[in-house]
Amino acid sequence: MLVPDSECFQANVRSTYNVVEAACKLGVKKILIASSETTYGVCFAQGDADYHSFPLEEDYDVDPEDSSVSRPSNDMNFFSDEASRYALSKICGEKTARTFARRFKNDIYAFRIGNVIEPHEYERDFPAYLSNPASRKRNAWSYIDARDLGQICDLAIKKSGLGFQVFNATNDTITIKGMTTKEFLEKECPTVKITREMGQYEAPLSNRKIREVLGYKDVHDWRKYVKG
Repeated sequence: MLVPDSECFQANVRSTYNVVEAACKLGVKKILIASSETTYGVCFAQGDADYHSFPLEEDYDVDPEDSSVSRPSNDMNFFSDEASRYALSKICGEKTARTFARRFKNDIYAFRIGNVIEPHEYERDFPAYLSNPASRKRNAWSYIDARDLGQICDLAIKKSGLGFQVFNATNDTITIKGMTTKEFLEKECPTVKITREMGQYEAPLSNRKIREVLGYKDVHDWRKYVKG
């Protein structure tokens, strides 16, 4: 939020394009780019927005808010506008990657990265998350441990021949206590359809694809680190 919305959008789109183009023309056969959970349209939306369906998987119709209309000048509206440009830039990055992967016949994998949690943040932040589940809606009650994100990148480097791919990058488990995922979603988001049977405590921002395609195994489940 140090620059206008358009500068955030332009920097993200241009830098992704430049790096992908340069790598492809230099013959790099594997490129990983960072997309974002914000592409699912609820994180930093104006007001209270709902997801279209659960689980959130890579074929979801991503639709972040974006508007050229001026907003009232309070901090949250400014933040939402800025974030929506960010999300749109990430979708542009995914499309850029797909274009170059098709042209150069190489592998470009885009990770829709969830809320990244570092080791010290479990004790500091998770008690508040668990006591106020509504605060985690924007992250779809999901997260990715920084160390497991490193594992995902390592697995992706080792897995070739997939062309262009989008992967959610999240841990296995929903960040709530006392209910199964299905029970919680039916209570918290009663009008949002559930499109398939979900695991007992499966994260709504699902990592099923990275488990099945890349062989990812969750190591740093939040329940190992949060007391009580």
